[in-house]
Amino acid sequence: MSDNAEQSRKAAPYVLGHTEHELQRLRTQAALIDPITKWFLIEAGISTGMRVLDIGSGAGHVAFLAAEIVGDAGEVIGADRSAEAVRAATAEASARWLGNVSFRSGDPAELTFGQPFDAVIGRYVLQFQADPAAMLRKVAAHAKPGGVVVFHELDWGGIWSYPPAATHDTCCRWCVAAIGESGAETGMGLKLRSTFVAAGLPEPELRMEAIMGGGSRSGVLIQQLVDLVRTVSPAIERLGLATAADIGHDTLFDRIADEVNATGSVLVGRLQVGCWSRTV
Repeated sequence: MSDNAEQSRKAAPYVLGHTEHELQRLRTQAALIDPITKWFLIEAGISTGMRVLDIGSGAGHVAFLAAEIVGDAGEVIGADRSAEAVRAATAEASARWLGNVSFRSGDPAELTFGQPFDAVIGRYVLQFQADPAAMLRKVAAHAKPGGVVVFHELDWGGIWSYPPAATHDTCCRWCVAAIGESGAETGMGLKLRSTFVAAGLPEPELRMEAIMGGGSRSGVLIQQLVDLVRTVSPAIERLGLATAADIGHDTLFDRIADEVNATGSVLVGRLQVGCWSRTV
């Protein structure tokens, strides 16, 4: 990473924010990718009775997945810098009657806990860190010796449509530029292996999934993209990539869907990469 990029990542606010729209987007996103994350967690060795720390919990969806896996005999603690996100996650846990999940507000790398964890997990967290390896090294220290460390990150490099659906592909470029402008690493998924090694963890296991869809099966991918465009539209406009009129939020979904149907395109979503190792 260049010095300018690192300084940008340190200085810029979290580009996705924690607005009600963004929290709702995360709920919609979770419904789509939770099965992938759950598979990664189980493959990594998360099991019944474990005590798990979820890093960067956001609205709590990964913590809830882990709670389902570890069961009542286990415990999950979620940590996030955003007090607003922690409040939302705590309310959701209460609504779900989950007694084995709790949340704490603060920097997960700096928080202290009464005892080490069997596992440290996270989804879409390392991509927003100025120094992902340093962050991973610190949070992995919360795991006991032999504990599982598993992170799920994405990579925008694999997203495309074929045959090309122009509006879909343009929106993807907007999102990559807007997220990257904040200093976030849009290629974090394929950098997980080197990040684990740089953090001092043993050689990790890697898995990759991607959600695909075409025709009537493409709607969920289109909606995910449209929701993300709305979240990052201030950055899109600030960068001069498009105006609000160019984006056309009210008709964007229909325009993309019409193009996908007209071209017979198959959409390939962002690459979903799971990476895990055990502490020594």
